[in-house]
Amino acid sequence: MNIQKAIDRKKLDERVVHMPWFVQQFIDYKLPDLSPSTLLEYIRDYETFFSWLRAEGLSSAESNAQVTLLDLETLRMESIVGFRLHLTTRVEGTNSKITVSRKMSSLRSLFHYLSQIAEDEDFYPLLKRNIMAKVEIKRIHKPKDTAAKLKGKLLEEEELLEFIGYIREGYGADVHNNKQALYAHELNKERDACIASLILNSGLRVSEVVNLNIDDLDLANKIIYVFRKGNNDESFKTPVYFREQSKDELFEYLELRQTRYNTPKREKALFVALPNGQKEGKRMTKRAIQAMIIKYAKRFGKPYLTVHKLRHSFATDYYLQNDIYKTKEQLGHASTETTEVYAHLTDKTMSEAIERRADSES
Repeated sequence: MNIQKAIDRKKLDERVVHMPWFVQQFIDYKLPDLSPSTLLEYIRDYETFFSWLRAEGLSSAESNAQVTLLDLETLRMESIVGFRLHLTTRVEGTNSKITVSRKMSSLRSLFHYLSQIAEDEDFYPLLKRNIMAKVEIKRIHKPKDTAAKLKGKLLEEEELLEFIGYIREGYGADVHNNKQALYAHELNKERDACIASLILNSGLRVSEVVNLNIDDLDLANKIIYVFRKGNNDESFKTPVYFREQSKDELFEYLELRQTRYNTPKREKALFVALPNGQKEGKRMTKRAIQAMIIKYAKRFGKPYLTVHKLRHSFATDYYLQNDIYKTKEQLGHASTETTEVYAHLTDKTMSEAIERRADSES
């Protein structure tokens, strides 16, 4: 099991015991098919829902674990409407349409399992009435809509190289009066530039970057081997190519990885950090990489830029030179429908992309 999955599985095991027995049974049923990360999101959604039920007096349970099947079975449509309203209008932590849609889908999955799959000792469904079957969940994030939201928030053309250069040099000049920020930058600039460069030249997800080990890197052939999202075969790593531009940053970072961060030989992580007060370097966390990119992006003048938008930036640039099918494989998408976002972003149709690819090969 890769590093991020192991972390999420541990969190899942810790939190699922505070759920009703039928939710625990549902999670066990889903474990072979869904990642711990996805199931952890399910648990968070159920925590929100059960807490709301209790606060509204729709369940007399004293804790989420004590919510009953009868509580779910006797819910009315007005209650579900009320919960959706709660998610969209509460003062703190208001959810986007996409988040609300996902939370409702989590509930639908649970209710479907309880009413259509799970059985009691007499072979009857655990849930006799499924209120969520009446709830229509519209598809929110169509490729065209996603593309519209991303426009103007990605790095384009020369900006890809400029951002990497800014991490190496420009940021230091901007914070020269802040001794603490300057010290941190001097310590980490090669590593940080390397991470940004790798994502901008390969399209890796942040979770894939976090999980990278030294042994996953084949510099000579410009290949990195990663556990890809959706692939449940834990013994197989997918080869992902990176562009020539990343080689220099990788070489430079690798030369200082052990000495700069006092990295012990037992630490296999490619990207390491030296946390305050600690003597040895250890694997960087997902949160640390996300925060690092946001820090540089704000100073660079791209406040909307995130680590995931670096992946989008690569994909848009890559799609301009390749067809949709090659882009899909590079990014590890399950279907070309997800990759269509980049057709809308570049105003280049799929047919044009395929024709260009055919012309280059002839």
